[in-house]
Amino acid sequence: MKPIDIFKALSNETRLQIVEWLKEPEKHFPPSQDINDFENVGVCVTQFHEKLNVTQSTASQHLAILNRAGLVTTSRRGKWTYYKRNEETFQQLKELVEHDL
Repeated sequence: MKPIDIFKALSNETRLQIVEWLKEPEKHFPPSQDINDFENVGVCVTQFHEKLNVTQSTASQHLAILNRAGLVTTSRRGKWTYYKRNEETFQQLKELVEHDL
């Protein structure tokens, strides 16, 4: 975990909104057509682009930045990519802020 990468990723309002939604995805996203297991599978990129009202490419770019910072994890199901919060990174960030900053 590089703290600077995390803070850069979270400095964007859209990306901050994404990680907030992923904290409780069942409250913010309807189940997708074939996957309704947010805890184990995550949220499909299509659901983000629809909720954010941006292109799929733009949503994917935001998610890629969050992924590179370690804030989300990805899994593939066929041609679709699903995203979940990486709670381990958020715990490490919490400890960093509490103890070092």
